[in-house]
Amino acid sequence: MTDGDALAARTLALVDVPSVSRDEAAIVDEVRAIAPTGDAFELVDDEDTCLLYLPARRREESPLVLFAGHLDTVPIAGNVPGRRDDGVIHGRGSSDQKAGIAVMLALQSAVAEGSFTTGLDAGFLYVGREEIDESALAPCLARHPELTDRVSLAIVTEPTDNALEIGCLGNLNARITLRGAAAHSARPWLGRNAVHDGILALAAIADLPVRDVEIDGLVFREVANVTTIEGGIAPNVIPDRLVATVNVRYAPNHTPAEAEARLRELLGPHDVEVEIVSNAPGGPVAATHPLVQRLREIGSLEVRPKQAWTPVAEFGEAGIPAVNCGPGDPAYAHRDDEQVTEAALVAGHDLFRAFLGARP
Repeated sequence: MTDGDALAARTLALVDVPSVSRDEAAIVDEVRAIAPTGDAFELVDDEDTCLLYLPARRREESPLVLFAGHLDTVPIAGNVPGRRDDGVIHGRGSSDQKAGIAVMLALQSAVAEGSFTTGLDAGFLYVGREEIDESALAPCLARHPELTDRVSLAIVTEPTDNALEIGCLGNLNARITLRGAAAHSARPWLGRNAVHDGILALAAIADLPVRDVEIDGLVFREVANVTTIEGGIAPNVIPDRLVATVNVRYAPNHTPAEAEARLRELLGPHDVEVEIVSNAPGGPVAATHPLVQRLREIGSLEVRPKQAWTPVAEFGEAGIPAVNCGPGDPAYAHRDDEQVTEAALVAGHDLFRAFLGARP
C-alpha cells in the first residue's frame, strides 16, 4: 500500500511552490530536483517549462505508458500557502493538478526502484502553461516526433476523482463584433443601436439547447455560450459597437472547421464580424484501447466522457492515444476552497501501481 502521509506532504509542499501560468520556473526546479534519473530514467527534454523523462533502457517489446501532468495553476485567491487538516490538503492547485504531480513523482520513484514486474515501460512528462492558451505540451511533442510511434498510451493526470474520463471536448472561442452608428439617445432613429442588433444576433446562442452526441456509448454535451459582452460609452449615446465573446464546446467527432461553420450558421443573416480567437479540437475517444481496458478493469473504474478540454486533445493531434485519470476532484478545480483528500491520493497511486504491476 502507498504511504498516504508522504503523498499528502508532497502535495502540500507542491501547493506552496509558486506556479501560476507563465511563472513556472520554481516548480520546474522543484520537480527536477525530486524526479529520479540515473540508471532508470533519462531526462530527454528540459526546455520551455517541460520535463520529459523516458526509460534509460528501452525495451522494444514493452508498450510505453506516458504519465503526463501540468505544473501550472490559475491565479491564487488567498489560498496559498496551503494547509492540511483531517486528511484534506487545501490550497491552489491541490486538485488541479498538483495532486496528480505528487502521484506521478511517487510512481516515478517506485519505477526507478524496480518495484514493478509488468511488461509495461513508464515515462513521465511534466509541462507548463496548460491553464492558458499557450500550452507547452504541443511544442514539446513537436520536438519529439518519435513519441508518436513509441508511446502506446498517455495517461493525463487531470482531476477526475480517480475515474476514467475518455476523450475531451473541442473548444472554440470567437470574438463577435456588431457595428452601428452613434446618435443622441433621444433621437435613436438618427443612428443604429449596435447593442439592440447584438441582442437579436446573439439570441440564437442564448436559446440554443444542449446537443448530446454519443460516441462509443459515451455522451458528450455540446454547448455554446456568450461569456463576455461590451458595448456603449454613455447613458445618453446610442452605442455604435458591441463586442462579445462566444465559447463553443463541441464533441470530439466534429472538426474545428465544422464547429466554426456551425457558429456562423447560428449567427445567421445578421451583419456581424466573426474573429476566431482560438479553436482547439477535441480529444479522440480511446475507450476500446487495450491498455485503457486494462486500466479500467484493474481499478473497476467508472468511465465517463470528459466534459471539458484537456491535453488529451494535444496528444490526439500528435497521434498518441490518451485518457484522463487523476486523483484530484474536478468539482474543486479553480475554486477558492480547492482541495484534495489524502484518501484520493492513495487510491490514485495504488491504481497506477496495480496497472504497472507492483510487486507484492
